[in-house]
Amino acid sequence: MPAPAPGVVGRLRAAGCVFAEDEAALLAGAAGSPGELEAMVAARERGLPLEQVIGWAEFRGLRILVDPGVFVPRRRSEFLVQTAISLATGPVIVDLCCGTGALGLAVLGELGDAGGWPAELHAADLDPAAVACARRNVEPAGGHVYQGDLFAPLPARLRGLVGVLICNAPYVPTGEIPFMPPEARDHEARVALDGGDDGLAVLRRVCAQAPGWLAPGGVVLVETSERQAATMAAAMTAAGLRACVHGDEETGATVVTGNASTAPPHGP
Repeated sequence: MPAPAPGVVGRLRAAGCVFAEDEAALLAGAAGSPGELEAMVAARERGLPLEQVIGWAEFRGLRILVDPGVFVPRRRSEFLVQTAISLATGPVIVDLCCGTGALGLAVLGELGDAGGWPAELHAADLDPAAVACARRNVEPAGGHVYQGDLFAPLPARLRGLVGVLICNAPYVPTGEIPFMPPEARDHEARVALDGGDDGLAVLRRVCAQAPGWLAPGGVVLVETSERQAATMAAAMTAAGLRACVHGDEETGATVVTGNASTAPPHGP
């Protein structure tokens, strides 16, 4: 990896970058010229997320493309992927509120490796910028990306067939947005952060509609904070799903899952 220009580490450290040495090396490796490096360093000094500056993020061993303004995949969300792999019962994966598409893409690769299934990925997001970014990540892997609100843009043929339904929807309460780190608050789409009054407005809609899309034994997985987990689990139960809360001490991640009945639904 190229050595950064003199003074870059100090500038990044002064701007509040905790891992200034590592960031300086990444910026130097991504820059095509001294002028481009200067522009990248200046962008970090203005508070742009590193991943948006260099154009990619590492997520569970994958290099995920990240466009300006798009939600940056968090390392703690790797726990959601790990949980999804452990609970998967079928090859059809849906990733709602997909952002870059990182979570669905990671599950796609690992589910195929672990289960030997010809896994099938469908991802959707409301934000046009996120959809454009997700297409650059997901479509080369054979997945499909749609723009629209939650389940609305998905092909109707997926009803009753989804084995893994991921939704890393926004779960920050509206009143807490001003207290988020500036990198997220100022440089990621508000629609990717704001979860309504208690942070669970989008996630409640997801779990209410999920049973109609899940295959028998399929699972829906969402990320929340620890204090929201019990409320989210109750919403899963009210939707007729078998709820469970999973936590990861190392990253502090909390995932709530809801399993559909293994019996096929009654009716036409």
